[in-house]
Formats: sequence, C-alpha cells, structure tokens
Amino acid sequence: MASVLMKNLLRSRLRKHILRHEFLRYLGPGFLITIGFIDPGNWATNVAGGSEFNYSLLWVITLGTFMLIVLQSMSARLGIVTNKSLAKNVKETYPKWTSWTLGATIVLACVATDVAELLGGTIGFHLLFDFPYWLGSLFTILLEFYLIFSQKYHSVERIIIGFLSIISISYIVELFIVKPSITQIVYNSVVPNVNGKAIYVAMGILGAIVMPHNIYLHSNVIQSRDWSGDYDRKKKLMRYEQLDTTLAMVVGWFVNISMMAVAAAVFFKHNLLVESLSQASETLKPLAGPLAQILFAMALLFAGISSSTTSSMAEANVITGYFGKSEDPKSAFYKISLVVTSIPAFFIILFSKNFYNLLIFSQVILSIQLPFTIIPLILLSKSEKIMGKFKLSKAGLWTSVVISAVIIGLNVFLLYQTFGGE
Repeated sequence: MASVLMKNLLRSRLRKHILRHEFLRYLGPGFLITIGFIDPGNWATNVAGGSEFNYSLLWVITLGTFMLIVLQSMSARLGIVTNKSLAKNVKETYPKWTSWTLGATIVLACVATDVAELLGGTIGFHLLFDFPYWLGSLFTILLEFYLIFSQKYHSVERIIIGFLSIISISYIVELFIVKPSITQIVYNSVVPNVNGKAIYVAMGILGAIVMPHNIYLHSNVIQSRDWSGDYDRKKKLMRYEQLDTTLAMVVGWFVNISMMAVAAAVFFKHNLLVESLSQASETLKPLAGPLAQILFAMALLFAGISSSTTSSMAEANVITGYFGKSEDPKSAFYKISLVVTSIPAFFIILFSKNFYNLLIFSQVILSIQLPFTIIPLILLSKSEKIMGKFKLSKAGLWTSVVISAVIIGLNVFLLYQTFGGE
C-alpha cells in the first residue's frame, strides 16, 4: 500500500515538474509585447500625469492594463488558432476597400509609434552620453536593425526581457529614493477621478498602454511557439498563453504606476510643471539625488532601444501582412518595410522643436486609432468560421464590447474637448 502511494506521489510530482518546464517554454511573447507599453510615450504621458495631476490618474493605468490583458489574449488566440497574424486575417476576411482603410490607419499609428519609441533612445543617448539628437536617433535605428537582422527570434526575446528587467529594477530603486505615498497609490490606482482638464493626458496614457501596433504584433510573435495538437491540448496550451500575457502585463502595470508615482512624489510635490523628459531627468538630480537621474536616463535609453525594436517588428508585420507578403525577417520585402517605415520618424524628430508635446500627441493618435484595430479583432474572434471551438464566449464578447465602447466614448469626449469644448 505504501509502495503504491509513493509511486502515485512520485508520478504526481513528475507530472507537475514536466508541466512547470513546459509552461516555461511558452513564456516570452507576452513580455516582448509588454515592452511596448513602457515605452517613451508612456514616460511622457506618465510624467505629465504625475507632475500636473498628482496621483489622480493612476486608475487610467489600471484600466488600460485590464483592457490590454483582454485584448492581447484575444490577439494571441487569433494567431494560435488561425496560424496567421491579425493583419493577414483582416486582409483575407474583409473586402479590399475595408482592409486597405484599416491598413492605412494602422500604418499611420505605426509611424506615430515609431516617433515615440525612437525619441526614447534619442533622448536617452543625449542624457547619458551628450549625443546630439540626430546622432542618438541614428544610433537607435542602427541598434534596432542589428537586433532584428542579426539575432534569432528567441535571442531578441531574451534581450528584450533583459532590458525590461533593467527598467523594472531602475524604478524599484527610484521608488525607494523618492518615497511616494503608498496610501495614495493604492487608492488612486482603483478609484476613477477625471475632469475636462485632465482628459487629454488621460487619453494619452490610455493610448500609450493599449497600443494598436502591439495588438497586431502579438498575433504574429505568438506563432514562434508550437501550438499544434487536438482541442484539449490546445486548450491547455492557451492557459499558458493567458498566464504569460497576464504576468507580463502586470509587470508593465507596476512599471507604469511607478513612473507616475515618482513624478507625483517629486514634481507635483514641488510644484514643478515638466515640459520635457530632459527637464524631468535634470530636475530629479537636486530633488531626488544624482542616482535617480542616472536611473531615469538609463531606463529611458533601454526602453527606447527595446520598444523601437518591437515597434519596427510590428510595422514590418503590418505592412507584409496587408500586402500578403512573407513575414520572414530575412525576406527582402520585410527588410524594405523596416527601413522605409523608419525614415518618416527620423525626419519628424530631426525637425521637431518640442519632443515632449510630440510624444504626448503621438499617444493620442494611437488612442484615436484603437477602435479601428479593436473592432475587427472582436469580429474575427467571435466568428465560429474562423475560430471554431475557440471563438469568444458570451462573457468574453460582452467584455470586449464594453472595452470598445469605453475607448470610443473617451475618444468622442477628447475630440469634443479639443475642438468643441470650452
């Protein structure tokens, strides 16, 4: 009897050990996506929110992260079930004029994204090494090309996760340095509080978190894993995907909350209105010490390089998908797409005079584009013809519809405040 119990115990432990290691093989794509919503655009919107409105907009980060978990999981499942990216699914499902219209809006959003990501590396190189802005931009572009073209996918994934770790550690140290109010962080992270004056920045924060190009990218990079098998096998593997996505997004939530909390504890507390990330870095030194300034600049640089890499991958994926071309990074069309999409962002930065406002404006563009990405994603995910047994459940459908309604409603409010409000 004891022998049987021991065998069953050993078998159970072995099964758990195998499952644990199997899950680790599926860990990664979510973290690659996460770097996109702790990018320089988030730096700008979070610093703006914290320095001007204290802790009151932290709830937007929580709301955006919840939306992100739902939408990114939908995108990943679409990629797993169809073995195609969101871009290819849209192209093959909808009439040409519809797919081209949706494609045009996401390409515009990708250019806005590229501006924001490239600015992070640009400003980071300037703050740490005093590079002129044009040289910092060029270095960032060359580094992202090197990471994409010279490394295998899993190597890029590990590098990006390494960058994410550096950024997270930097902000953990900063939290200890500036000592923000934990009570206010907890309260404002879950209790909504917004007014007409704050809506523009709130929309920028939301756009910086729920980024449309990242929704497209997840459906593509998820295919780096083996999802083959029968229904039960796929159902189990999709739980791994859900866990990977949730863990990664929670890490991103923590970093974004920390950014705004640091800005509130340092800049709002001392009545300093921040108008540039360079100013934010310089102002940190006398108020929070030189280490805080160095950590801020270092985290910004790594965020700029890593998010530029993932945004470029997303751009190339979107263009190749909508044109029906190979999404292989070694293909000529992919490489051309990568280079061509970097040119507008480089010249926008080269001739821009106010990087900070440009960053926030770019995030608002992303937020306005979001419905043009979310609605096709929902329609595809609820289709039994496309998703089979893995189509959206009624609860999932209603959750995604509510998310869409909230985002569209906020967009309408933003446009009213910008063009028709007082």
